[in-house]
Amino acid sequence: MNEYKQKVIAFFNHRTAYDQEGEWHPKEARKLLNMVPVKKGDKILDIATGTGLLAIDAAQKIGTTGHVIGVDFSPVMLNQAREKITALGLNNIELIESDAELIEFASNSFDAIFCCSALVFIPDIPAILVKWYDWLKFGGYIAFSTPGETAYMSSLQMEICQRLFNIKLPHILEPLNTPEKCRHLLQRVGFRDIKIEIQPSGEYLSLTGNNNPFLNWRGESFYPRGNPLLELSEMELEQLQTEYRTEIQKLATPEGVWLDRTTYYVIARDILPALILRI
Repeated sequence: MNEYKQKVIAFFNHRTAYDQEGEWHPKEARKLLNMVPVKKGDKILDIATGTGLLAIDAAQKIGTTGHVIGVDFSPVMLNQAREKITALGLNNIELIESDAELIEFASNSFDAIFCCSALVFIPDIPAILVKWYDWLKFGGYIAFSTPGETAYMSSLQMEICQRLFNIKLPHILEPLNTPEKCRHLLQRVGFRDIKIEIQPSGEYLSLTGNNNPFLNWRGESFYPRGNPLLELSEMELEQLQTEYRTEIQKLATPEGVWLDRTTYYVIARDILPALILRI
């Protein structure tokens, strides 16, 4: 397993209070699930299931004749999910510790595949979408949520890298950060009946005594498609952080700095003939 994925696992293993880190995690999972007409007896796959927020709700919806598989490579998060599943007495949900890019399932296995807020972490998004298309039954649904282009200071980070060092930062949000990009990727694979709902949200962060990484960024984040900032010298990284901090302070209001969390909720269907040529 490469260094990037090891860092992601370590990061999520430390989030032992994930379910309580603001109300948006459960709300996002619940909203995404409710966008798909899940019914009794369905077979559901939840990629990057984490603490099981979506998978557990799905298991309760589909009843004892249905089955949910939740996949994640964070053992700590999966243990939290298992504790909740045991407490609820659910017998129709299975958790698998695995890299989402490496796990395999048979064609036409699932009525719906979900990925809540984690698709951006996958290095090769087009390739994983091809797999999901194959795993879906004809007429099945894919549903994922992903941050928009204004979220988490991403536009500011990319602009500063371009301006200071002429570096086009392959930001983690970039492949999916507009509705057009989401739609294009899905259409290339063969998905149709694509619907995208944009939900603006966010919060104010105080600049006073705040160690929030979105206020103190210096290029240290997750870049699944490579991080050219690793080639910068320490002096250049300090310049990057200083410039970013200066721009952040320009955004300050009496309430603090607005951290945008705009989210796209994307659903699509596998409704084309099985013999269609895919990428």
